[in-house]
Amino acid sequence: MNRFYIETELNTGNTVELTESVFHHWVRVLRAKEQEQAIFFNGKGGEYVVTLTQINKKNAFVSVDQFDAADRTAPFKVTLGQVMSKGDRMDYAIQKATELGVTTIQLLTSERCEMRLKYDRDQKKLDHWQSVAIAACEQCGMNRVPEILAPISLTDWVESDLPESRFVLAPNKDQNNVLLNSSPDLALLIGPEGGLSEAEINIANQNNFRNWCIGDRVLRTETAPVVALSILNYHFAP
Repeated sequence: MNRFYIETELNTGNTVELTESVFHHWVRVLRAKEQEQAIFFNGKGGEYVVTLTQINKKNAFVSVDQFDAADRTAPFKVTLGQVMSKGDRMDYAIQKATELGVTTIQLLTSERCEMRLKYDRDQKKLDHWQSVAIAACEQCGMNRVPEILAPISLTDWVESDLPESRFVLAPNKDQNNVLLNSSPDLALLIGPEGGLSEAEINIANQNNFRNWCIGDRVLRTETAPVVALSILNYHFAP
């Protein structure tokens, strides 16, 4: 059954008009017919089985039939500070981090960042990255969409109000049992393709970030969140 994120209130027993994006994707692209069913979620928790009851030339309506409270969220809350990269690498990092249960993604700039702060004014780019997260939720079954936050500097972020458990991926700077006794509510800092500078790692350490080295190999910026979040899923599994 197809799954769609829809920005509207959903309540069982109600009739809802499709938003433009869902109408285009489900009716125009997938050629849905009346009485066809799908799953809708609006990011507020749970999901709904809906039935397509009316299709017009420019709009369509569904009946909201059943509610399932399952969110399929990860057993932790992670605020991911991800230094931006160009092209498909950023899309990949956001997509996979979403599938693996990230809660929030804070876009960052750093000394070796490939992109500049102009993107905090580039709403189209931010909307694109948010749509990547939405599509990942539609695919993987998550019903709460992580928010993609406009970029700020790495220094501003590490000095902000963050969860008590904080980790920075820092190759060759391993600390033993880094996840031992850590809270499932945590912040994770991942640098750019060229890595974080020594000064940036030091700033993170001064703000209570613990160094976390994952194995002997240096991971790409888009691979690092996949590996780190996979380990966290295993570590905090009930």
